[in-house]
Amino acid sequence: MRTFPEVSPPMTERENGSDRPLPGVPDTSDDGTSGPPVSGSDNHHASRQTGHTTNEADATDGDDRCTDGQCTCGARGSDGMASDRWAIADGGASAANVDENGSLGDIEFTQPADGVSQDVERGGSPDERVNVPDGAAVDTPGYSIRSEMNDIETPDDKTWFMELDTAVIDEGRCIQCGTCVAACPSDSIGIGDDGLPELVKMCTGCSLCWDFCPRGGLRYERQWKITGGEDNVSGAGDPITEFSARVEANWREGAQDGGVVSSLLIHLLEAGEIDGALIATESDEEAWKAESFLATTPEEVIDNAGSFYNQTMALGNLDLAQWEHKLPDKDHEDLSLALVGTPCEIEGVRALQDFEWEYQSQNAGVRGVEYTIALMCTKNFNYQRLIGEQLEAKRDISPDEIGKLDVLDGNMYVYDEDGEQLLAEDIENFHGAALKGCDECADFTGYAADVTVGSVGSSDEYSSVIVRTEHGLDAWQHAAPDLDYHDLEDRSAVGGLQSWDKKNAFEALERPFDPDAPRFIDYTDHVENYGTELNPHEADH
Repeated sequence: MRTFPEVSPPMTERENGSDRPLPGVPDTSDDGTSGPPVSGSDNHHASRQTGHTTNEADATDGDDRCTDGQCTCGARGSDGMASDRWAIADGGASAANVDENGSLGDIEFTQPADGVSQDVERGGSPDERVNVPDGAAVDTPGYSIRSEMNDIETPDDKTWFMELDTAVIDEGRCIQCGTCVAACPSDSIGIGDDGLPELVKMCTGCSLCWDFCPRGGLRYERQWKITGGEDNVSGAGDPITEFSARVEANWREGAQDGGVVSSLLIHLLEAGEIDGALIATESDEEAWKAESFLATTPEEVIDNAGSFYNQTMALGNLDLAQWEHKLPDKDHEDLSLALVGTPCEIEGVRALQDFEWEYQSQNAGVRGVEYTIALMCTKNFNYQRLIGEQLEAKRDISPDEIGKLDVLDGNMYVYDEDGEQLLAEDIENFHGAALKGCDECADFTGYAADVTVGSVGSSDEYSSVIVRTEHGLDAWQHAAPDLDYHDLEDRSAVGGLQSWDKKNAFEALERPFDPDAPRFIDYTDHVENYGTELNPHEADH
């Protein structure tokens, strides 16, 4: 119920030396009070502060201005009901659609028209704007309208998603790691149908999406050094130990090379060290398109063994709510996860974990990653350009025919479901399908990971394993009893490809490569090196 403050006594001209009351204000009563009395008063003018009595007995109660239900004082209309002229305490008028008891009366509804719609028979369309005045602008104004509406300037330390969009995504340099999605403290960034980050609600200009992007504000070579520490055990740096290894179980036939990644995850799950592992699975709709998947059982790990050569926006899928049905019944903050990803994804999650900021829906997932496994990587591919254009359109290899993809010794290999080779071709012929941002990466061996696994440096059916941290050593020791392993066969092959990858990165990077420089690169510094637009948020971006 709406309530009103007590009514203060109305002012009269007597207070100014006149005996005449002010217009529309009741006379002062015999007891010295004035204005509508509270409920229970003998005065008929109001039984409540919010209205006027309609009781016939009250209407003739000693007041010759209201007789036979007819009010002549202005408080009632000619029908005896309360007049709109009877003011209430907040300056409004009494409600017109309620009775004297405050009850809502009968309401008559008008039935909507049936079968009547916009006439589209004469060339119109349902979304056509009609009756637009001449010269009226009907399109949504661009972001620059802000400057037309007020004189407030953006603070110098603000960096918006529009900067990331301009410098990285629009320039084709996005590596689809998903770090920007995970970093956003307001869940303003989502994943579009094209697999790229996009703004889904208002940006606050906090700069975190820019700061943590490995192709934007994150100086990834500095992250190696910070992660490594001085002893090279707590993070990236000189390996603790290196092996060539393979799984001897029958399920290895579906795995990549020696199946070591799957073995590490299975043993961590069985030992209760992790509750789940974020890996890649094949899309139900598009063959050989990778999607993020949380494996929580050894069977799920085995079913999804193997490699895909396109990104999954992995760090954008750390919202544990979507995996609720697969996770154990305990607080998300108490969960432990493993993350398998490319070196850039490992750099991103390591940087995020270094700060105690709240990452909104992704926060528990980011904090829950305790084991990181990097896959040796020189480049990754755009799914449509690799599978749709290069393999299917140009080489007549249907995605449904492919049983296995592999990149080894500088060649792209494609096999069918029976293991028969369909293609062996120089990887350089597929360069147009690669993600442009991969050219700038100098991290072939995943410096920031606990364990790095790949094929370079080991013979067929073996995986090369580089253990870099104590967590990585713990994972290795769980799996080692079930592995066939020995010292890494060819360290020079690994080092040679790492050097080649770094050389290419130095040619593609348009900023200085400096492990001793600050971790975060200001957008203005990026603009100076890359020539991208300064302050794109002030234009119609």
